[in-house]
Amino acid sequence: MSGMETAVHDKGSTATGKTWLMRVGIGLFALGMVAVVAVFVLFAAGLSDLPVWLSAFAGVVTPLGLALGLISLVREHRRP
Repeated sequence: MSGMETAVHDKGSTATGKTWLMRVGIGLFALGMVAVVAVFVLFAAGLSDLPVWLSAFAGVVTPLGLALGLISLVREHRRP
C-alpha cells in the first residue's frame, strides 16, 4: 500500500433506509402527481366537467407530500 489511504466514514451510510415520514411524503407526492397528470389528460381529452374531488386531491395531496418530505429531510439532518 502507498500510505495514501484515507478512511472516510459517512454517518449517513449506516442508515438502514428512509424514515417513515419520508416514505409517506414520497407516496403522497407520487399519488398527487398521478392525479395532476390525470387532470391534464382528461382536460386535454375534451372533458371540461372534471370531478371536484380529483382536482382537490391533486391540489392538496401533492403539496402535502412535498411538505412532509421536506420536514423529514430537515429533521433527519438536524440530528446530532
